[in-house]
Amino acid sequence: MSTEREEIAVVGAGLAGCLLACFLARRGYPVALYERRPDPRTGTVERGRSINLALSERGLDALRRIGLDQQVMTDALPMRGRMIHPVEGEPQFQSYSVSGDRAINSISRGALNNALLDAAAALPGVRIAFDHRLVGLDPATGEMTFETPQGKVTEIASVVLGADGAGSAVRGQLLAYGALTESLDFLDYGYKELTIPPIGGEFALDPGALHIWPRGTSMMIALPNPDRSFTCTLFWPTHGTQSFASLGSPAAIERYFATHYPDLVPLAPNLVDDYQHNPVGVLGTVRCTPWQLDGRVGLLGDAAHAIVPFYGQGANCAFEDVVELDRCLDECGDHWASALPLFQHRRQANAEAIARMALTNFVEMRDKVASPVFQTRKKIEHALERALPGRYVSQYELVSFSTTPYAEVRRRVRRQYRAVGAVAAGAVAALAGAAVALGRGRRG
Repeated sequence: MSTEREEIAVVGAGLAGCLLACFLARRGYPVALYERRPDPRTGTVERGRSINLALSERGLDALRRIGLDQQVMTDALPMRGRMIHPVEGEPQFQSYSVSGDRAINSISRGALNNALLDAAAALPGVRIAFDHRLVGLDPATGEMTFETPQGKVTEIASVVLGADGAGSAVRGQLLAYGALTESLDFLDYGYKELTIPPIGGEFALDPGALHIWPRGTSMMIALPNPDRSFTCTLFWPTHGTQSFASLGSPAAIERYFATHYPDLVPLAPNLVDDYQHNPVGVLGTVRCTPWQLDGRVGLLGDAAHAIVPFYGQGANCAFEDVVELDRCLDECGDHWASALPLFQHRRQANAEAIARMALTNFVEMRDKVASPVFQTRKKIEHALERALPGRYVSQYELVSFSTTPYAEVRRRVRRQYRAVGAVAAGAVAALAGAAVALGRGRRG
């Protein structure tokens, strides 16, 4: 690779930004990685903001390409299915895959971010600037203005890439220039984190499952951590009689959880304190277009297409963005003015597909997983997968255990449903015909 290339700026040293810096440095680019926060490897994590990741095949595929997958997976906890917690009765396990051996992996967001930061910092040509908050950008020249503890500083880059999350400052600058349009669709739901500590040094719940407490219009999930705790996340309405706003006093909090999450109460000694002091986060979908301007400024990951977290695909999708951008640069001979539009062309439909699937999965997780009808449908689906290996594959397996493009997943699943529907209709018609013939025979 040539060493004469001009510096590329990546704004945002989160998961996608750090991975992107690694891929670009591997291509021979000098990279400046800017982050508004202090170095997260030396600071303290904001309370109640961890949201563990469910790392699956798309994310692992990206990490393999830079040789980081084995290191990251050392602290991963595989979850092979959902453990459904009813209000009364015993929890029920629902396998993610027909074979029962495939898993999504519970990963600490902070630990993964730190591993990617270390990997980026170790590469030649990468410099990282923390405490740099982007407050100005000239898309025509690549000139950036940052607020820092020492005052405002100005930097310039040949290409500026925004990997700075759903509240992207880069996207905000492009919006201010009239260079794109955006829509922000927020749910009337928020999230709040709780903690289940270890009991006697061991996990209080089965660490091989993603635990779900479906409650119709709301739910809680819990993911295991390497320290044998669980991070629980409440997904509740933001308004109404059963919302975050409706519980104030410690007594009210205790009564509510004793009624709706009775098995949680003895496992969470800090329940009231966590509930009262951890913040409520917002949930929404970000859409914008275009994702790039003149081959000089581009967006990827949540900065271009943030989604709700109910398919566990936010980080996986952002990592897949990085892989696709790298592929586009290969095909375009590192001509950014060609690669960035091609990247958007290839990824936008896929981003929209997973955004829609994530919203649909929220309804499934909070409501349908506890339904006998849903559970019967899942059993039929697994039976079809066993009977038609490779020909019938569930949507969940295609999303989580393959790199099939998200838009193609939706198309394939629709084709499968139509085919199964046609077979079922034919079977019903055949049975009806046989019944009619049998009736005639008896009359004769």
